Amino acid sequence: MEDRHSSRDVKIDAELRALPFFEGLSEETISLALAHVVTREHPANRVILLENDWGGSVYFILSGWVKIRTYNIDGKEVTLNIVGKGEVFGEMAPLDEVPRSTDVLTLTPTRVANMPAADFVRLVQSEPQVGIRLAKLMARRLRQLNRRLRLRESDSTSRVADILIFLAEGQGTRSSSGIRIPNLPHRELSSLSGMARETVTRVLGKLEKKKLIERDQDTLNIVDIDALEDLIL
Repeated sequence: MEDRHSSRDVKIDAELRALPFFEGLSEETISLALAHVVTREHPANRVILLENDWGGSVYFILSGWVKIRTYNIDGKEVTLNIVGKGEVFGEMAPLDEVPRSTDVLTLTPTRVANMPAADFVRLVQSEPQVGIRLAKLMARRLRQLNRRLRLRESDSTSRVADILIFLAEGQGTRSSSGIRIPNLPHRELSSLSGMARETVTRVLGKLEKKKLIERDQDTLNIVDIDALEDLIL
């Protein structure tokens, strides 16, 4: 299946303007920033970015989920992050003017908006509000990574609970019954948590029996996020 390039229409333009990254910016600034943005649709399991590529674009997710991955010294895949709608990725290489340090792979059919790197850098340099927003984004991701690393020596329940909370904080949708996140494949949760897939499956089953989570084919619902927090040692 080939990626499909779509031209900008009124609906897509409204989607772009509604992205959290552009909140509070003037109409003139947003129009200038989006002047050369194009949108693309990618199927699941498609590599969007490759490690060591040069950063020609910065990407905003309009729908879907992607994982950011690298490899350890033994060549084993390590998932660093999973991000979804409204998130930005690929922003580091243009700012540092160095090759990309990670791969980005779609987990689901995903729509992204590609902004030329030069336009992104110009936006960051000209708008202090954007620079602050980007700094906060990087700080949040670093804080989440530090927390996961700190929990590497904790028990399996703590680590799975932390991953679910991490996903809920980033992309959860609140409803009267809890916080809903995509029911990602267990191999992805395994890579993100650093545990065996069988261990992740066993812990999820335990959490479901305790009625802390509910699962269907596409969605995982966190029924009580406070109780999930209490499981983290």
